[in-house]
Amino acid sequence: MSTASTQLKILRSRQLSRLPWVSHGFSTRLGGVSRAYGGNTLNLGFTSHDSRSAVERNRELFVENLDSEYGSRNLPDWSLVGVRQIHSDVIYRIDRVPGEILAGDGLVTATPGLLLAVLTADCLPLIVVDKKRRAAGVFHAGWRGTVKRIAEKGVGELRRNFGSDPADMVAAVGPGIQHCCYEVGGEIWERFRSQFRYADTLFREVKESDQVREKYPLLFLTARAPGHSELPVKIFLDLVEANRRQLLDAGLREENIESSFPCTACHTDLLFSHRAEKGVTGRMMAAAGIVRGQR
Repeated sequence: MSTASTQLKILRSRQLSRLPWVSHGFSTRLGGVSRAYGGNTLNLGFTSHDSRSAVERNRELFVENLDSEYGSRNLPDWSLVGVRQIHSDVIYRIDRVPGEILAGDGLVTATPGLLLAVLTADCLPLIVVDKKRRAAGVFHAGWRGTVKRIAEKGVGELRRNFGSDPADMVAAVGPGIQHCCYEVGGEIWERFRSQFRYADTLFREVKESDQVREKYPLLFLTARAPGHSELPVKIFLDLVEANRRQLLDAGLREENIESSFPCTACHTDLLFSHRAEKGVTGRMMAAAGIVRGQR
């Protein structure tokens, strides 16, 4: 392997790693050959700032390192399959490499050799695997896809296409922006309230602090009750919990859902974050596939 490839860092789910017939991973920004985002980075998305040749090489390195445990001479032969993501609830069953670019945000398969992938840079990547039927799905969940219940519908697609039982499924909610950093507007709160009875538990309000107001409150007296103008309130959404709740509602067991991955906005040394880096950033890849010939 090249020097760039050995510097790659891939995050994995503990539970999915116990299944020898599943290959999976969540990329980070470390390693790779891209120079667009500082140093050598593993940008896996065809962004306007990076060259196509660099991204194509990065994808090769990611797939090689994804299966490094097999040894350089026995790497599985993968066909990488993705979608043009549109923040939807559209999910495709993939039995072979598509002849055209698919627009949607989820893929499911039971066919060995197909490596399903989605790209993220704050939105959540979800991987769901049926241990019994040997089927897998990957999904891209931003707030729009979450409101449209893509996690819940993804489980439904595994059931519909492969006869999967949610009790046999294992899920990993990968690295994305978390409740500490995901500030949203009140209109998003209302969208969630229209869909989920537990919506209010997914949001928290934080009143902005103002040291001058706290020290000199009389300077800010107004005629409005209760006598002081109100400080602005920030609203934060727990996108991880929102998708975890959908997986639970779809029938997965709580102990089979892993969601302890780092926040993208807090850890830009490790991960790409569209919000923290003000839109000038790369893309990470979440991928899962069924290894040929593994039991």
